Amino acid sequence: MPTDTTMIDTPAFETTAPPEAPTHAAWGAVFSMSLGVFALVTAEFLPASLLTPLARGLQVSEGIAGQAVTATAFVALLTSLFISTLARGMDRRVVLMGLSVLLIASNLIVAAAPGVVTLLFGRVLMGIALGGFWSLSVAMVMRLVPAAMIPRALSIMFMGVSAATVFAVPVGSYLGAIIGWRGVFLAAAVLGVLALIVQAATLPALPARGNARAGMLIEVLTRPGIGIGMAAVLLVFAGHFTFFTYIRPFLETVTGVGIDGVTAILFGFGIANFAGTYLVAYAIRWSLRATLTMLPLIMGGLAVLLVTFGGVTVLDAALIAVWGLFFAGVPVSWSTWITRAIPDQAEAGGSLIVAAINIAIATGAGLGGVLLESTGPRGVFLASGLILIAAAALVTARVRIGPAT
Repeated sequence: MPTDTTMIDTPAFETTAPPEAPTHAAWGAVFSMSLGVFALVTAEFLPASLLTPLARGLQVSEGIAGQAVTATAFVALLTSLFISTLARGMDRRVVLMGLSVLLIASNLIVAAAPGVVTLLFGRVLMGIALGGFWSLSVAMVMRLVPAAMIPRALSIMFMGVSAATVFAVPVGSYLGAIIGWRGVFLAAAVLGVLALIVQAATLPALPARGNARAGMLIEVLTRPGIGIGMAAVLLVFAGHFTFFTYIRPFLETVTGVGIDGVTAILFGFGIANFAGTYLVAYAIRWSLRATLTMLPLIMGGLAVLLVTFGGVTVLDAALIAVWGLFFAGVPVSWSTWITRAIPDQAEAGGSLIVAAINIAIATGAGLGGVLLESTGPRGVFLASGLILIAAAALVTARVRIGPAT
C-alpha cells in the first residue's frame, strides 16, 4: 500500500522548511477550535433556517432579509485576504479569542436588531469572525500538534463543521418555533461564550510567525504549483455547491419527496458527513494525492448516477449520504495539502483557500441557478459531476504534493 512517506509526488517540488513543530499535542486547544468552528458555522447557518420569522419580525421581505447571508459571505472573503496583514505581530491566541468576541457580539446585535440595517451590521461582524478564523486555523493547528498528527487534528477541528451541518438548521428551526428567532440568536451567543471560555483555558500563547507584509498572498500564489492547486480547490468546491445549493429542487421534483423527506435525507447527509470527517485522516495517511483525486472523482460519479437513475427515494437518499461521507474529506485534505505545500506561509495559504471557496460558492450557486431554469435539476447535477471530474483530472495531472513532514 502506498503511503505519503514512500511515494513523494513530483520530486521536483520545492518549499521552504516549516517552522519547528511542537513535540507534544495540545488536544485541548484543538478541541477548543472545533468548538469555535461549531459556534461559528451554527451562527452562519441560522439565517437560512430562520429566514421567514426573521423577515416577518423585522417587517421586510425574505429577499431583503436574505442579504444577511450575502453580507456575511462578502465580508468573510475580504477578511480572509487581509487578516494576516492586519493582525501582523499579534499573538494568534489573542486574535482567535478576539474573533470569538466578534461572534458573540454579532449574535447579540442580531438578537436585538430593531431593523434590517442593524441586522446587516451584526452579520458584517459575523463575516469578519468567519473569514478571520478560517484563514488562521490551519496555521494554528500546525503549531498545536506534532507534524504527524496534523491530519487527525484537522479532522477533529472540521468535525465542528459537520456537527453544525447536522444540528444547526433543524435545531434552529425547532427552537425558533419555541423561543422565537431572537431567542435562537441569544442561544448562539451563549454557545460563543462557551467556546471563548474553553479557548481561554486551553490555547497556549502563539506569537505571530512568518512575513505578513502586503503582497504576500500574490507571492505565495505565484510559487510553483500553488496557483494550480487553488484552481483545483475552486473546481472541487464549485462542483459541490452547484450540487448542494439546488439539492432541494432535485429531491422535490425528481425524487418526489415532501419537506419531511427532504429533511430526513439532509439529516442522513449530515450524519455521513460527520463520519467522513473522522475517517478521512486514515485516507490522507495512506496517500494525500490519492485522497485529493478520489474524493471529487467519486462525488462526480455520484452526481452522474443521480442524473441517470434518480427518482427512487431509497437510492437517492443513499447516494446523497455517500456524497456527504466523501465531501467531508475535501476541506480536511486540502488543508493538509496547504501544510505540506507552503508550511512556511500556512496563514497565507489558508487565506487563499478561503477566498477560493467563497468564489466557488458564488460561481456554483450562480451556474446552478442558470442551469436550473434552462435544463432542470438533472442538468444542474450533471454540470456538478462534470466539474468534479475535471477537478480530479487537474489534481492527477498538475497538482504538486509536498512530502509528509
